[in-house]
Amino acid sequence: MTLTPTVFLIVCPMVFLAGLVDSIGGGGGLISLPAYLFAGLPIHLAVGTNKMSSMFGTAVATGRFAKNGLIDLKLAVPSVLMAVLGSAIGAHISLGMDERIMRYLLIAVLPVAAFFVLNRHLFNDEGADHITHDVRTYLTACLSALLIGVYDGIYGPGTGTFLIIAFTVFAKLNIGHANGQAKAINLTTNLTSLVIFLLNGQVLIPLGIAAALCNMAGGYIGSGMAMSNGTRIVRPIILVVLLLLFIKILTGS
Repeated sequence: MTLTPTVFLIVCPMVFLAGLVDSIGGGGGLISLPAYLFAGLPIHLAVGTNKMSSMFGTAVATGRFAKNGLIDLKLAVPSVLMAVLGSAIGAHISLGMDERIMRYLLIAVLPVAAFFVLNRHLFNDEGADHITHDVRTYLTACLSALLIGVYDGIYGPGTGTFLIIAFTVFAKLNIGHANGQAKAINLTTNLTSLVIFLLNGQVLIPLGIAAALCNMAGGYIGSGMAMSNGTRIVRPIILVVLLLLFIKILTGS
């Protein structure tokens, strides 16, 4: 695919917005992936290039959580290994799937992801302030990393939210530790699937780098903005983007 200035003009502002939204209330992936589709990228190129731009934002966030001591290495190591396996499987499934099927599956996947991202009542912040290294915790971490890793390898939006829900509901971690473990796993799934998409020529590197810079800029500005009722801003933006994407996919335009 030939990159034109129009592609950058469509993708970069939307990915900047995705970074802004993600830092305020989460759900940036629900905007960044559609951005590439709006710009006319084939679905596999869109998913692969989105992996590149989102990986940088996830890396920055993971570093911040690690610096604050919210990533438990004993729990992270086995879950990261399972995340590599899961995302590798998912990426190969994605690359082997017909483009038309991928597009129509997206119609079913994104509303489900949006429901979980926007429904904060699903989060359980009653977990302990410390991580208990028992069978339940390790089992939850490894199974979540494997199964959600498969999903992230195929598409990706909502991965962080799914992981946080798994850690807070089933492993009984508090939001801070759950978020830290989720970031470590999400960074791993992004990186693993990105490598596979790169090896298969399904990443537009110049666009991915430009979008990554825009994503990080949006996240930086968003994290520094004092916004109460952030979800009231995030919700309509995500819903409008998804509605426009569905129209685009259904009309084939």
